[in-house]
Amino acid sequence: MLYVITGVAVALGLFYVFMRADAAKIALSLRLVGPIVLAIFGAGMMLIGRVGIGGMALSAALGWYGAGRVRRNARPTPGKRSHVRTAALEMELDHDSGELDGVVRAGAFDGRALGDLSEEQLFELHAELQGDGESRQLLEAYLDGRLPLWRENPQADVGGGETRAPASGPMTKQEAYQVLGLEPGAGAADIRKAHRRLMQKLHPDLGGSSFLAARINEAKDVLLSTHG
Repeated sequence: MLYVITGVAVALGLFYVFMRADAAKIALSLRLVGPIVLAIFGAGMMLIGRVGIGGMALSAALGWYGAGRVRRNARPTPGKRSHVRTAALEMELDHDSGELDGVVRAGAFDGRALGDLSEEQLFELHAELQGDGESRQLLEAYLDGRLPLWRENPQADVGGGETRAPASGPMTKQEAYQVLGLEPGAGAADIRKAHRRLMQKLHPDLGGSSFLAARINEAKDVLLSTHG
């Protein structure tokens, strides 16, 4: 009888702790400890001759651990941002939300944030950048996100003038780190991971910007060339 009372008391105590614990911490603990416990169980089964059960438990533990690792690697990294600059624009991409915003650095709207410009003003800026192919393409990437149907607007003047001006010059390593949202000195694995994460958001086949995708590819090539 004493054992029953003790067992009930322990169970109630554990239930009380469980109810008061943070759900996120419980989930994290299960993800970290669960595969270990299952692996120990599998090893124990194999030691006592239950090879079939032990093997299945070990396989399940490995699968559980692998799935958790993939989820951890796939999580967004809060605060990560990419920076792209041209002669007339300075743009910033939030890796978590995929939102693109920026500031005008030349011309009639110098110093103005794109988010503060009206639709009409954005079209005026687009026309103003007619001779600056890089800046115009970067602005078009922003417009594609903010005004998905803007190309159908007669004011947009899409395709007017030269929009394929030569690039301002080879991308520097510092610019490449900023484009990928990395700290200087990042390793090859981090470079490839940042490139893959950004292309999943900005690849043209996924509705992204061909201009930004090209800049991201260029940034990866510049940085990986130094890791030979």
